[in-house]
Amino acid sequence: MVTASIGEAGARTRPATVVILDFGAQYSQLIARRVREANVYSEILPHDAPWSEIAKREPAAIVLTGGPESTLAPDALGIDPQVLVSGVPVLGICYGMQLIARDLGGELVRSQHREFGAATLEIVGKSPLTEGAPERSRAWMSHGDTVVAPPPSFQTIARTASGVVAAMGDERRRIFGVQFHPEVAHTEIGKRVIANFLHEIARIPASWQMESFVDATVAQIRERVGAGRVICALSGGVDSAVAATLVARAIGSQLTCIFVDTGLLRANEGDAVVAAFRDVLHLNVVRVDAQKRFLAQLTGVIDPEVKRIRIGHEFIAIFEEESRKFDGVQFLVQGTLYPDVIESKTPDSKAGHKIKSHHNVGGLPATMALELVEPLRSLFKDEVREVGRVLGLPPAIVERQPFPGPGLAVRVLGEVTAQRLEVVRAADKIVTDEIEAAALDPKPWQYFAVLTPLQSVGVMGDGRTYANLVAVRAITSEDGMTADWARLPHGLLERISTRIVNEVAGVNRVAFDITSKPPATVEWE
Repeated sequence: MVTASIGEAGARTRPATVVILDFGAQYSQLIARRVREANVYSEILPHDAPWSEIAKREPAAIVLTGGPESTLAPDALGIDPQVLVSGVPVLGICYGMQLIARDLGGELVRSQHREFGAATLEIVGKSPLTEGAPERSRAWMSHGDTVVAPPPSFQTIARTASGVVAAMGDERRRIFGVQFHPEVAHTEIGKRVIANFLHEIARIPASWQMESFVDATVAQIRERVGAGRVICALSGGVDSAVAATLVARAIGSQLTCIFVDTGLLRANEGDAVVAAFRDVLHLNVVRVDAQKRFLAQLTGVIDPEVKRIRIGHEFIAIFEEESRKFDGVQFLVQGTLYPDVIESKTPDSKAGHKIKSHHNVGGLPATMALELVEPLRSLFKDEVREVGRVLGLPPAIVERQPFPGPGLAVRVLGEVTAQRLEVVRAADKIVTDEIEAAALDPKPWQYFAVLTPLQSVGVMGDGRTYANLVAVRAITSEDGMTADWARLPHGLLERISTRIVNEVAGVNRVAFDITSKPPATVEWE
């Protein structure tokens, strides 16, 4: 059993935390979001995290996610057995429910009737998990295996119209399972189920706010760093700005920010970044001109994964070189976010699939001289913006649209050269200027130009051209994990296209990307 210091909120040494054990679920990060939206802090760990690692978080509750595998397979993924006997409330979702049924003596079979998509949910038993939910509602299913009978002492709480056990629970042990996905918007009672589990069953107060995160993180940084010197990788984006400000609040003058001008930035960005961080945030900033170094690393490189890895390695090499110019530097601050970790498939997300190597995660070298400090690693983009507001950062920094760490290198498809960078930089400025001048409401979350490796035939001044195709990407999103293409007015698109073709040498055609994420990613590389 867990100790009183874990079970009683008043005795905690950290915010009441929900630990989410990840089985490679498509929606693990969405579960974390839903928990935080209920004003409860959450962290995601690999499914096989040992109980000793879970206990360090002083879990107020544990959630077992879904996953792509079968619990009936010989090598099925599992959990530390202590999880189900710890006394900590547990909610299993999809695969997680099946795992609970299998490990506690329920009956589980490979179903002849698989359920994918919408299903009708029918409440058949009174339970605090579904308190306040209508008797019938719509829920989202995605499973092949089926719980035929819950384990001893478990009650069937809900079924689907086809008779499948859709929810079960042992109220005394506070262990529950749902076959449906409460975290997705398609499940009508999803938020209610999550709130009931957190607040009624696990008895966690809805008290976690970003102010709590800031206070706790500042204290943790101060304790970890001590009297050591720290450098921060400053890109000029909102992530590194918030990370730098958070660390500066913790250790003050022990922090030096290193802004590496890679030559992969947008128009006039280098000067603007340095001015903002020196004059507005009053941080100690050292500017390093490394444009030739990064272009040399990218010469002849076409594969986007190789680009990201080379850029990541070069960043670290420069930061380590710069750190040697100061006495006693031990730590490197990065603005790594949770989506970076998810897409890069690090050991923290080992049951998932790699989408691409973010330069600051999968692009890091195997050995480094500096210890990483990543205070935003468990947050999503919109949460980082909220931290920035709590820290008092100006809107010009907090609301700045996201920009990839590898910069324009992943917006030049194919080989990156100085000439191709100038083309995409000029086109990107037109896209940015026109969208911002349009005063759209709502404004797209992100918008930019991409230089493709395609050339096409055109006609200008009665003469034939054979020139580049530029693509325009504009999306709406909350956190970058999912996105939809922004419905820009046709007149705006016409102005963007006309200006790019007329003003950017070497371009004769413009296309508008109308692909959502998924199946696409936000960036083209």
